Amino acid sequence: MTDVSRRVFLRRSGAVGGGLLAAGVLAACGGESNGGGSAPVSSGKVELNVWTHDPGYVKTFTEQAKRLTDAPGGRYDYTMKFTNADSEALVTRMISTGAAGRGTPDMIGIVISVFPRVMSGGIGKQLFAPLDDLVTPVKDDLLRTAPYSIDGTLYALESDTCLSVLYYREDEWKKNKIPADIATWEELAEVGAKLHEKTGQSLGMVSTGDNTSITNQFLQLLLQRGGGYYDEGGNLVLDSPEAVEVLEFMAKGVQSGFLIALPDPYGAPNTAALKNGKLIATVMPNWYNVYGLQANVPEQKGKWKIRNLPKFAGGGHIASAMGGTGFAVLKDKPGTAAALELLKQTYLTPEGQLLRFQMGGFLPTLKSLYKDQKLLSTEDAYLGQRVFDVYTPAAADSPTFYQNEKLNTLIEALGGPMLETLQGKKPAAQTIKEAAAAYKKNGG
Repeated sequence: MTDVSRRVFLRRSGAVGGGLLAAGVLAACGGESNGGGSAPVSSGKVELNVWTHDPGYVKTFTEQAKRLTDAPGGRYDYTMKFTNADSEALVTRMISTGAAGRGTPDMIGIVISVFPRVMSGGIGKQLFAPLDDLVTPVKDDLLRTAPYSIDGTLYALESDTCLSVLYYREDEWKKNKIPADIATWEELAEVGAKLHEKTGQSLGMVSTGDNTSITNQFLQLLLQRGGGYYDEGGNLVLDSPEAVEVLEFMAKGVQSGFLIALPDPYGAPNTAALKNGKLIATVMPNWYNVYGLQANVPEQKGKWKIRNLPKFAGGGHIASAMGGTGFAVLKDKPGTAAALELLKQTYLTPEGQLLRFQMGGFLPTLKSLYKDQKLLSTEDAYLGQRVFDVYTPAAADSPTFYQNEKLNTLIEALGGPMLETLQGKKPAAQTIKEAAAAYKKNGG
C-alpha cells in the first residue's frame, strides 16, 4: 500500500466523512436491478461477487468459503470473485449499476463514513437484504449495529469494534516519570503541559487539515465523554455541554502543547512527529497499531503500549471508537441466500469471528468472545503485551455511535469553525452553536 493510498484508507476508515447522493436516484429500481430474473441458488455451486476496499476481507472470506464448501454436508460449493477498490468508489459503482439494472455485487463492504450515502433516498432499503432475522439468535450479544441501521432495520454487519485506546511510548513515559495509570484527562493534560514546556513533546494530537480529520479527533473524545452527533432517532444532539467541554479541552491542550496540531493525522508530519519522539501518545482505534505505527515506525517495536483511555472528570466511558466497515448483502439476486449464509458463518459465529481476528486482526463484535481464553492470552508482537487485557474492558464500556444521512453536511458545518477554536480564534461554545445552526440551515 503506497503512502497516498494508506492515507486515503485511514481517512475513509474514520468515523466521519464521505459524500451524499441525491435522493431518489434508485426510484425506478426493483428486484431486476439486483440481478433478479435468474432462479435463486438454494444449494450446490454458487459464485459470489464481493466488493471490498481491504485485502484482509478477501483473505477472510476466501478461507471461510473454503471451509464451508469442504464441510461435510455443506450446503453450498462456493466460488469467490473479488473486486478491490476504494470504498466510496465501490458504493458509487454499486448505486450506478443498481440504477442501470445489472452488475451489482452479491456482497459489499461499506466503510462507516460512507454508509450515510445508502441511508439517503431509500437506497439501502431498495438494494440490501434486511438482516434483523439473521442476527436474532445473537442480537443481545452483538456490538455496533446502530451505525448500519436505517429506520430501525439492520442492513450491514460491522467487521471490527474499532475500539479507541491510548497508545503511549512506554520508554519515554518512564524516562519522564509519567505514571502509566493516570486516571483522568484533566490530570494527563496537566502532566502533558509540563512535559511540553520541559522537552517539547506532546501526549496527543489534533488535526488542522481537512474537515473529516479535524472532526474525527473531536468525535472520539465526544463519544467517550457521553455526547454525540445524533441520538437514536437521528436527531441532532451536537449542541450540548459535553461538546463544548471536549472542544475547550482540545483547544487548551493545543495552547499548552499537551496536544500537537498536525495537518494530517496519518501523513508525513505525523510520521515525523512519531519518528523524532515529539508525539509520544495518541488516542486512536485498534487498527492504528497496524496502519499507523507498524506501517510508519516499525523500528519502534516494543516501545509502544496501549491502555484504556483516561476518563473525563465529569463522566463518560473508558473507551471510544472510530472507523469500521459494514458488510451488506444485495437482495433478490441468485446468490443472496448463499451470501447471507457466508456472512452469518463469518460474522455471527464464534468460529467465524476468531477467523476474522486471525486473518485480518478484526476485533470481535460478539461481546461473549471478549472472555474467550484464546483471545485473552493473545500477545501482540509489536506492542509486546496482552492486548485483550485492554480491549475486554473497553468493549464492555464503549459508546454507541448513531448515524444520519446528512452526516457529511454536519462535518462541513463543523470543520471550519472547529479549526478556528483550535487556533484560539473562536470560543468553543460559539463554534458548536454556529455549526448546529449552519447544519439546520443547509437542510440537516
